[in-house]
Amino acid sequence: MPTATKTTAKTTAANKTAAKTTAAKAAPRARKAQSDQASSTAQILALDAGNYDLKFFSGQGHPKAIRSVRFRLPQGRDAVSYSEASPLIELPNGRREHFGAQAYKYRRQQQTVIENKVEFAKLHFYACLEPLADSAEFPVHLLVSTPDPIRHADEIRAQLLGLHEFKRNGTECRVTVESVTVEREGMGAYYHAQQQGLIPNVGYTVVVDIGGGTWLTRLVDSDGEVIDENIMDRGGTYELATAISFDRRLINALGTTVDPCVIMDGFRTGHGYADTGLSWAGWLDEYLDPWFKGIFQMVKAQYTPYMARVTRFLVTGGGSHLIAERLEGRKLFAVLRDPQFANVLGLYSRSTDQQLCLTTKSE
Repeated sequence: MPTATKTTAKTTAANKTAAKTTAAKAAPRARKAQSDQASSTAQILALDAGNYDLKFFSGQGHPKAIRSVRFRLPQGRDAVSYSEASPLIELPNGRREHFGAQAYKYRRQQQTVIENKVEFAKLHFYACLEPLADSAEFPVHLLVSTPDPIRHADEIRAQLLGLHEFKRNGTECRVTVESVTVEREGMGAYYHAQQQGLIPNVGYTVVVDIGGGTWLTRLVDSDGEVIDENIMDRGGTYELATAISFDRRLINALGTTVDPCVIMDGFRTGHGYADTGLSWAGWLDEYLDPWFKGIFQMVKAQYTPYMARVTRFLVTGGGSHLIAERLEGRKLFAVLRDPQFANVLGLYSRSTDQQLCLTTKSE
């Protein structure tokens, strides 16, 4: 073989070897880049599926809420208009569920406050998952809370982990839930209050979370560890609304039975009964005082052995605004400025703290 031909063959072989080496080195970098890109498009969603509101936060803007009421549409029924605040969910089997205030436009809507909300964890997730601006197919990391994780965490994870295909407001969604972190309800509010400097560095904090259907307490030490707790399945604002619904002054003025769920809506809108012009504001205290005192008498009885070391009562939850004025000026008490969203904000902050730790370790 001529010398020039041998040289050309060697050069070609060397180039091929170099190309393979370069490709081999580039492959891990490409895979890492793809992984980083996939990670960057993953959505972190903090979800607090309350009995009155479904609250959620994805880190953008302000947390959002959807009234926790739904209507399952029959196959032959057209849906009324939907929106981000009242999403329409369509499942592959043809089932359709309309959430939010628009559900009141149908007859016989379902209120979460009188249902077992754990059974509807998947549907609540679909209602609160807003598609990303450029995609309806992406991975999700979920942070959720429940009053009693010991009883319900496994069931919630079983419903939420994995692939989900559905339509939300007409948009095809195909999302994979890669992780589900389940926290005690109320502890998100504790973390949020801690960030605002409302939690003393010493002593115990009693978290009093007054929700729509339930209320609960957590006794938390200065290390952030829950050392005692009490979960009341009833006694939230729905119980207060039910008591008011039996008042003859309202029944006689309305001329029919009173719906406690409409009263719950009125707690947020000046204590008026829908658009009837009727109000219980003038005699609300007759029901509010015993309800409020009953809660805190039970709290005191529960934590009597610890009272000498309690340095803060943190009052939060969607019903806390009803008693906020009564607690003003009391040294031991703190009421969060945005109690409706405190839990979900705190849940999300935990995810960012965990990410920061992982980033620091990887560096």
